[in-house]
Order: sequence, then structure tokens, then C-alpha cells
Amino acid sequence: MKKIALIWLVMISFLFGVEKYAPVQEIHIDGAAKDMVVRGDHLIIGTDNGKLQVYDYVKKKFVKEISIPSIKDFMGDTISARVASVDRIDGRYLLLSDSGIGGYANLRIHENNETRTILGPEDKKPIIKARFIDKDHVLLAYLSNEVSLLDINTKKEIYRTQLSESKFSDFALTNDRKLAAFGCESGEIAVIDTGTGKILHRFNELNLDNVYRVDIKSDHVVGAGQDRRGTWYNIKNGKGGFVAGDFLIYATALSPSAQRVAYALDEKNNITILDMMTHSKIALLEGQKSTMVSIVFKDENTLFSASDDDTVMMWKIK
Repeated sequence: MKKIALIWLVMISFLFGVEKYAPVQEIHIDGAAKDMVVRGDHLIIGTDNGKLQVYDYVKKKFVKEISIPSIKDFMGDTISARVASVDRIDGRYLLLSDSGIGGYANLRIHENNETRTILGPEDKKPIIKARFIDKDHVLLAYLSNEVSLLDINTKKEIYRTQLSESKFSDFALTNDRKLAAFGCESGEIAVIDTGTGKILHRFNELNLDNVYRVDIKSDHVVGAGQDRRGTWYNIKNGKGGFVAGDFLIYATALSPSAQRVAYALDEKNNITILDMMTHSKIALLEGQKSTMVSIVFKDENTLFSASDDDTVMMWKIK
């Protein structure tokens, strides 16, 4: 008997008696959204037009913008650099972008109105995603599904761990940044200690194909799969289950307490909210116009979503 119990959720009744919501704000950004995090009252967004934009969703206005230089594409044409990862900690901003050379990344830090380059194409690092662990250390994810912890002062990696032979897809951090969940094209989700790089858990029995997005909060980890499965696992006991979508599931997110989970389950780009205790559908968010890129919760009742277009949406649910 396998430890993981497959949970087939109710299908037809699952669709009835659920409250529908429209966005409470539509935020128009400069370019298409590629990454997004919430820090306090600020939404920090990376775009494909070479911008990091900071939006104060309480004051309903942009309060900061950081631009990075354009790059050359493989044809030699000048194009905007895609900002693939953004973050902020203690007034310090992180920007990970394309270098335009050999598939390698540029990692920049912006602080006190100055931007400095930490890594460039000469360092030959095909980094896909990055997040602060603390002010002086950044967690890096490589296309090869390796993870490393970089000291940005010495520019040296403290560790580098190969998670699997499959191609990297996504990673997410716990609220305290001590654990990270990594998804890859095989369907496995690995949980690591960010301080040491040690692999603590491997979950590989529910997703059968690429896991596009992951999230980790409290004792739970969730995945959004190419196999049309929105999965969840309890880290402590290893038990899990999934909800079946009717389209590729490109995005997922857990609320801060892990009481709720959001999935993009259908081809209309709607967002489905489930209660993590009962795994029942409690809300449907309608209005997203393009393929989902990211979903992030601010709190149990407030979340943001970004698609492959120039509009980020803010939602309020009961």
C-alpha cells in the first residue's frame, strides 16, 4: 500500500454552490508579467520589457520602477531584457534577467537608487529563477535542476546541489525562507533546507509530467501540472491528493496559513480556490484574460494573479 493516497474529488457537484468573484483592481504594467511577489503593501513585478515595477495596492499607484539595459537577440537585434525573477528584502531589490549571450543570466541588486551586477554572461550561469534567503544570500535555480546558495558579497556559491536529472521548472519558499520546494519536468517535487542544500523530502507519486509551478507554506506543498493535476502533499506525513483540471494547470499558490490553495484549472484562465481541509471548491475567480503566469496570496482573503499580458489583477474573497 503506497503511502500517498490518491484522492479523486467530486466532479459535477464540485461545480455548484460556489461563489464567483470579479477582480477588485486591474493593474496595468509596462510589458507582460514574468514574475511577481508581494512584500508588505507592495506588489513587485518583473516584466518582459526590462522593468521591475513596484505597485502600492493600498494607495493604488506605482511607487518605484527599475529599468535594465536592453540586450541583443540571436539575430543581433536590440530587444528588451526579460526580467524573469524579482524580490525585495530590507530595501534591497533583486532582478534576474536574460543576458542575451549563450543562455546565461544577469543577476543584479538594486539598493539606494543604484544597480550593480552580481553575475553576468562571463560567469556562464544558466539561472532560471532567484530569490533572497537573506539580505546577503540568494537562492539560485539552474536549468539543469541544480540549486545553489550565492553569497552576493563574495560572489561565491556556498553549496550547489543536483536535485535530479530532469529539467527545472519552478521553486517557492516558505514564509521564513528556510525551506524551498522545487518542481521539475518529471513531476517530482523536492523540498530542501535552503541553508544547507540538503534534500529533506521527495514527492513523486501524483504528478505524472512537468510541474509548472509549486508553492510551499506551513506543512504543505502544492503543484500545478502539465498532466492537468493540481496536487498537494502534507510534508509531515507524506499524504497527498489532487484535483483534476480540464486544461494544463499553469499556476498555483497557497495562502500564508496553507488553509486555502488556488489553481488555474481551466482554459478560460479562471482561478479555483479550494479549502485545504476539505479539498472542496469554495470560490471561482473570473476575469483573467491570458495564460496564467503567477498567483500570489497576500493574506487568506487577498490574492493577485498575473497572465502573459500587461494586466495584473487583485482579488478579494470571503
